Amino acid sequence: MRRASSSTSTIGRRFRNVAEFVLDPAFVATSEALGELGLCHARLQQDARYPWVVLIPRVGGARELEDLAPADRARLIEETVLAGAAVRAVAEVLDLAVGKLNVGALGNVTPQLHVHVLGRRVGDPAWPGPVWGHSAGVAYEAQLLDRAAAAAKRALGV
Repeated sequence: MRRASSSTSTIGRRFRNVAEFVLDPAFVATSEALGELGLCHARLQQDARYPWVVLIPRVGGARELEDLAPADRARLIEETVLAGAAVRAVAEVLDLAVGKLNVGALGNVTPQLHVHVLGRRVGDPAWPGPVWGHSAGVAYEAQLLDRAAAAAKRALGV
C-alpha cells in the first residue's frame, strides 16, 4: 500500500471560505430553514413521517468531509449531536418514538456536503431499509410544521 506524503495529501487542502457558501436549491425545495449554527445551516426535512434535520456546512464548494478544515470536521460532529436532540424534539411534536438516530452524508443526488440526522423506529414506513428513495414524502400540515420547527429551533438554540 502506497502512503500519501504530507506534501501531496488533499485532506483539508480543498477547504473553502465561508463567504463562498451558496445553498443548493434542492434543499429549499425539500426542507424548511431552522437557522444558523456555528458551522452549519440547519433545515427541517419536509416529510412528516420522520423527525429529520439536515445540516449543511457553510463552506463554499464543500462536497466531502475532507473539504473541511480539521476544526470544522470536529465542529460538524458536535452539531450533529445537537441535531440529534432536535430530531428527538421534533419526534415529540409528531408523537413518534425514536428508536435509533440515523446519520448519513450521502450526497449522491445533491453533492453539496450535508448531513442527514433522522429518527427511525420499528414499523416506520421504510423500516428497516433506508428512507432515501423509499416513497414520496408526506407534507406537514401548516400548524404541525410550525410546531415541529419551533421545537427543533429550541433544541438547536437558534
